[in-house]
Amino acid sequence: MRFDAVLFDCDGVLVDSEPITNGVLRDMLEELGWVLSPQECMRIFVGKAVKDEVALIEAQTGHRITEDWMLRFRERRNAGLVRDVKPITGAVAAAAQLHALMGGRIACASGADRFKVELQMEKCGLMPYFAGRIFSGHEMPRSKPAPDVYLAAAAALGVDPRRCAVVEDTVTGVTAGVAAGATVFGYSPHEAGHDAPDALRGAGAAHVFTDMGQLAQVLA
Repeated sequence: MRFDAVLFDCDGVLVDSEPITNGVLRDMLEELGWVLSPQECMRIFVGKAVKDEVALIEAQTGHRITEDWMLRFRERRNAGLVRDVKPITGAVAAAAQLHALMGGRIACASGADRFKVELQMEKCGLMPYFAGRIFSGHEMPRSKPAPDVYLAAAAALGVDPRRCAVVEDTVTGVTAGVAAGATVFGYSPHEAGHDAPDALRGAGAAHVFTDMGQLAQVLA
């Protein structure tokens, strides 16, 4: 393996959560008067933290987004995830394989809040490979596309970020990984909820792949 550590995004890379989260968001935006199709909602919000898009939502709806609204969004989102979230096909096996190959030097660096990330990890059987190495953009000075969460993960593992591989599926995440100095691998399967290969390459992904089960080979 030519890298010292592998840093994973969570949503859309390890867990198939984007349709669930965006479905809840779409419904709540419609309640405020902003009507979007599922595809439009994904295009606008995928890869981004809702808390960072408050100004956009307020501009489109004319409603002030309060902490109570955000709390209700998280409650409805979490209920949907508990009920329906599943791992990305091949992600659990890929995490297990790379955990063994890297001597445990893998981490999850997500733009989402820690409760959501850990809920999904537990639900999808991924926690054995990432426990103690989960990093949330909500706990950083800046969220993705800033590199802070990837720099924090690399520092915690004691690895130079330039010696890290980052696995991402959105332009926002690829931008963050590149800004950290890492080599970014873009995951772009055919299912909705992931940015297109050309968009990931345009953001700086060194390689784009479509099968998470092939990740160890792709990294090698």
